[in-house]
Amino acid sequence: MSETTGRTLHYDRYYGSLATMKARFDKRARADLFTGDTEEDFAAWRRESRRKLTDLLGLNRMETCPPDPVVDGSVTLPDVRTEDGRTITREHVILQVEPGIYMTLYLLIPEASADGKRSRVALALPGHMGAGKESIAGRDEIPAVADAIERFQYDYGLRLAKMGYVCACPDCRGFGERRDEDRRGDEEDLFMGSTCFHLSHMAEGLGETVCGMCTWDGMRLIDYLKERGSGPDADWDTEDITCVGFSGGGMQTLWLSAMDDRVKTALISGYLYGYRDSLLVLNGNCSCNYIPHLWEHFDMGDIASLIAPRRLIVQSCRGDHLNGPRGLDNVYEQMETVRAAYHLYDAEDHLSHDIREGEHCFHPEVLSLLG
Repeated sequence: MSETTGRTLHYDRYYGSLATMKARFDKRARADLFTGDTEEDFAAWRRESRRKLTDLLGLNRMETCPPDPVVDGSVTLPDVRTEDGRTITREHVILQVEPGIYMTLYLLIPEASADGKRSRVALALPGHMGAGKESIAGRDEIPAVADAIERFQYDYGLRLAKMGYVCACPDCRGFGERRDEDRRGDEEDLFMGSTCFHLSHMAEGLGETVCGMCTWDGMRLIDYLKERGSGPDADWDTEDITCVGFSGGGMQTLWLSAMDDRVKTALISGYLYGYRDSLLVLNGNCSCNYIPHLWEHFDMGDIASLIAPRRLIVQSCRGDHLNGPRGLDNVYEQMETVRAAYHLYDAEDHLSHDIREGEHCFHPEVLSLLG
């Protein structure tokens, strides 16, 4: 029975799709999970999984090009020092990642160490609602950015630089200076937001995905850091690269670390949980999370397993709504899948799960686990 309620109509019953979609997920999901018993089995599974994920992400559709890097600005940060007292320079860099597609980033470079020790290198990847690289690099002189830093503890790129890392803080596609036409402007909601939704619509019809684009861009950023770090004016340890990200930055860290062995340490905060609860049931999440046919093949723990036996730190908050309706149980299930891969390599000491109280937020204390 339906009846009018002023200007609208009240329905006693709705006929949505979620229940059926959950049943389809349960029937079709994880066709390609790991079922072997040995390191050799896992190595073969990793090779085949990466091949399949390359297709699903659309990485095979990305186009190579010269990076043509440009450093178009540099400033020594006032009143900011490393933990041992060195100054930090912030460069603004423009890097070509595909023909005609450019990544903008801040490169935070600590002053060379007096003892001649090589600088560690890190990527700090941004999540939503933080103006891309601006929050990650700690630009708290910008009032809207300062609010985001306070809310999410978003300045982990600057924190890494203070720890002595050469830290790259990029705008991923659709963020900051890389926003697409519909969300360009100086108004606060535009400046702090992104065009993931628009970019996803542009990409999927061409067989591409936002996750794939971000993974490709991260690989190209590592190319740049390795080339520059071996140059005559730099002495960086690019054989031991760390990648850190919270929320959407955790998503990027997951994918980049799973697909590129040059990342030796991955810190994923606020982004490791089962797809059924966190992206199917919670289906209002950003379009950048979604990859056609992915769930038929893998769950998130399967993807994170590809990082084994390299170092992986996962941070979860008990009250994070993105964990889904079952809370941390949804996270623990995925961590068990990851833990099994590390156990196979006898490398459980390379896997850490840092659990914090509260809601969706980065807790910078976890950075101490990097050593």
